[in-house]
Amino acid sequence: MIAAYAARFSPDDPLAALEVGEQPAPQARDGWTVVDVRAAALNHHDLWSLRGVGLRADQLPMILGTDAAGVTSDGREVVVHGVVGGVPGQDEPRSLLSEKHPGTLAEQVAVPTWNLVDKPAALSFVEAACLPTAWLTAYRMLFTTGRATPGQRVLVQGAGGGLATAAVVLGAAAGLDVVVTSRSAERRERALALGATAAVETGARVPRVDLVLESVGRATWSHSVRSVRPGGTIVVAGATSGDAEAAELQRIFFQEIAVLGTTMGSRDDLRHLLAFLARTGVRPLVDSTFPLTRAADALGRLAAGDQFGKIVLEP
Repeated sequence: MIAAYAARFSPDDPLAALEVGEQPAPQARDGWTVVDVRAAALNHHDLWSLRGVGLRADQLPMILGTDAAGVTSDGREVVVHGVVGGVPGQDEPRSLLSEKHPGTLAEQVAVPTWNLVDKPAALSFVEAACLPTAWLTAYRMLFTTGRATPGQRVLVQGAGGGLATAAVVLGAAAGLDVVVTSRSAERRERALALGATAAVETGARVPRVDLVLESVGRATWSHSVRSVRPGGTIVVAGATSGDAEAAELQRIFFQEIAVLGTTMGSRDDLRHLLAFLARTGVRPLVDSTFPLTRAADALGRLAAGDQFGKIVLEP
């Protein structure tokens, strides 16, 4: 089968480590199901894998990708939950597809049958493939971990990426006042068009918020701590600019700020997210689609940071 995979590691030029070509098709085994992939979305995790983060040389070649929607051999239309292990019935440590097991940027992928969630008929395969990482993480940050309720004010650091875009759209649909930050005037304008109530320069003062969604890290951490109200919550799901240089513990304990970490989301979170979209008509923003054979072009667009929304491959 055709797949996009890490053939080597290239820390400075991740695309130099990418190859697209023939790889062995997955074999059926007990408790696992082979899915014919109809659409697979890209994430920055794919670029980190090409750089060698989270993989060892003896695991190469490794098929990339954590997100997919497709069809099983019996015709069931499914969305793949990309977290393998760490759950009932899976006797192995938690990992994401493409870290230990081959990923989704391929014509087929094998996953534990437990990881399959029915795709609502109202969602296309491309739309559904956008959800299992960025949109699932945003949903969990807002509603499962952050416990946001209609009328609350939420600060989303870093407009434009898949996670931030998902948080804006989901938050607006749920009746939240969503404030976003970005250095890009164009991205701020697009966030407003998606439903944000305010969009400001990174680091600009904002009215105190009930909840902060933090995935940037060092570049925005101090601003996040200053922007949340006393007794409010900061949910952390990443640190793309590196770890914060100072935790600002005095402000955190004195103002009784809750700092909660989360990674991805559960299969139940994914089911709830799919139901939310099917019922409300909310849909993920798709930046562009590429055939699987043009994975290098798609990953190049992601690496350049030119996208607004998700980039999707179609085998």
